[in-house]
Amino acid sequence: MNDNLKIGLQYCAPKHALTRVAGKLAALKGGKLTTAVIRWFINRYKVDMSEARNPDPAAYATFNDFFIRELKDGARPIAEQAEVITHPADAMVSQCGPITEGRLIQAKGHTFEAVELLGGDQALADEFQGGDFATLYLSPRDYHRVHMPCDGTLRQMIYVPGDLFSVNPLTAENVPNLFARNERVVCVFDTVHGPLVQVLVGATIVGSMDTVWAGTITPPTGPVVRRWDYPATGDEAVILKKGEEMGLFKLGSTVINLFPKDMVEFVDTMQPGQPTRMGQPYATLKPVAASEA
Repeated sequence: MNDNLKIGLQYCAPKHALTRVAGKLAALKGGKLTTAVIRWFINRYKVDMSEARNPDPAAYATFNDFFIRELKDGARPIAEQAEVITHPADAMVSQCGPITEGRLIQAKGHTFEAVELLGGDQALADEFQGGDFATLYLSPRDYHRVHMPCDGTLRQMIYVPGDLFSVNPLTAENVPNLFARNERVVCVFDTVHGPLVQVLVGATIVGSMDTVWAGTITPPTGPVVRRWDYPATGDEAVILKKGEEMGLFKLGSTVINLFPKDMVEFVDTMQPGQPTRMGQPYATLKPVAASEA
């Protein structure tokens, strides 16, 4: 199938319906059939099960259980240096760089607005004007739990309804405004270095997006943007340390981080197409930001 046909089919396919069906199938306890599907998936996508807390495919009652498998202790050591921001996920760098005039690079020839990504919140987008962004693509073979790149206190969570295009590199290169048109969950954190946004982007057959503080955010989908505000202190405050889990995808997708101006400098390996590993260095704090903290 040629690339134009693949893209064209995505525009006309009932993506939400297909995704919900896939989600239900992935949650079924199918016994030997489920194990056979998991074994096929492992072979097809070359999943490294030696890193899994339980490497036995037959140990997983559902495909979802396998897909959100935990890693064994020590599989992803966290860079402990205070000045180091760490990768939130096992992924591939799709794009990264400066937020220029409020826009992020999606792919060659395509940009999109930060304010659209953030559900139309201009005041929030202004906090990242002139800052930096990184888009990280989680492939089917990757570990699909998402972690904190630094210590943070949750300020707000925003659910933004949208489409469910695939988010693979081919689609990113050919579907305008992809990440600002797909369904997504925007998580806004305050850190001692400045604000941080971590966006979980939905995609075709992503069965659900979950956070550790609220459980499953979608499904069900909704027709309007929804916002939840969280206190900075007290029993209801959500405070997470660098490297702690903050959410997960049941089937794969994309994470987008936004950093404010003069907060970070990406490490040299942050280049499109390069793999990332959760806990490894992602960026370092700029001296000015570090001294202000």
